[in-house]
Amino acid sequence: MKIIDPHLHLFDLKKGDYSWLRPENPPFFEDKHAIARNFSEYDLTLTSPLTLVGFVHIEAGFDNQQPWREIAWLESSCQMPFRSIAMLDITLPKLPFLRQLNKLMRYQSVVGIRYILDDDALVILSNKNSQNNLAILAEKKLIFELQMPLADSQAVDSLIKVLSVTPDLKLCINHAGWPTKNNQQQAIWLHNLQRLASFTDVFIKCSGFEIADRDYSANWADKVIRQCIQSFGIDRVMLASNFPLCLWHANYQETWLGNTLFISTELTKTAPEFAYNTEQLQQLCFSNAHRFYKFL
Repeated sequence: MKIIDPHLHLFDLKKGDYSWLRPENPPFFEDKHAIARNFSEYDLTLTSPLTLVGFVHIEAGFDNQQPWREIAWLESSCQMPFRSIAMLDITLPKLPFLRQLNKLMRYQSVVGIRYILDDDALVILSNKNSQNNLAILAEKKLIFELQMPLADSQAVDSLIKVLSVTPDLKLCINHAGWPTKNNQQQAIWLHNLQRLASFTDVFIKCSGFEIADRDYSANWADKVIRQCIQSFGIDRVMLASNFPLCLWHANYQETWLGNTLFISTELTKTAPEFAYNTEQLQQLCFSNAHRFYKFL
């Protein structure tokens, strides 16, 4: 089965900054040291029945002041087909934003940008510069990767205002919008998920469950994925690894088997059942990413 991994990160600690990987800087994960090393495309190993045929590299803090340096490094070192999402601060005034964006667009792998919102989502999305710059992305048919908790209803309200006046903005929700095991928060997450699904150019990627819970269960992940599919339709949902952070939970092969195989408590390890039929798996693991990220 062909895989395009639409959300992963590669590191070269000698060439890039990666300040977030240093122990003295946030996030303060006790096991951060396990991923604070170099990772290249040669670490993305899958075996039968899975075949990696491409990936989407998401900015990883290589150089936030000169984000094109990360893209130049990727394009000089990667041989596999890939697309890249660059870091770019959407709160910048228009001219500095355009200068950086135009530099990034000179690289053939660039299809969009990410600027992490998370707990600052409401403030950033309410910023006039952010709203204007997202409109520029829409005009240039570039993707904005959205990382924020969908249980933050005020931030989602602000996002919906942006989407209402910029309906052509291609937006991809990262990490399923940070679902939670708190029942009250999860109900809000699901409600806001459904609100955002009404915008046809909004897609969602399911990954990153290990960030909140290193030992998350396959059953819980499967429930989240199915809620995303029910809300967005299977043609706007993508499964992803979040490599190398996924290594906190499982290796790369196991992560993708977990994405594609549903293993319930009634099944043994020797008798897994596919969670989806062949056509659905192709959409979730290959064709949706191929289309959205403009693989030729």
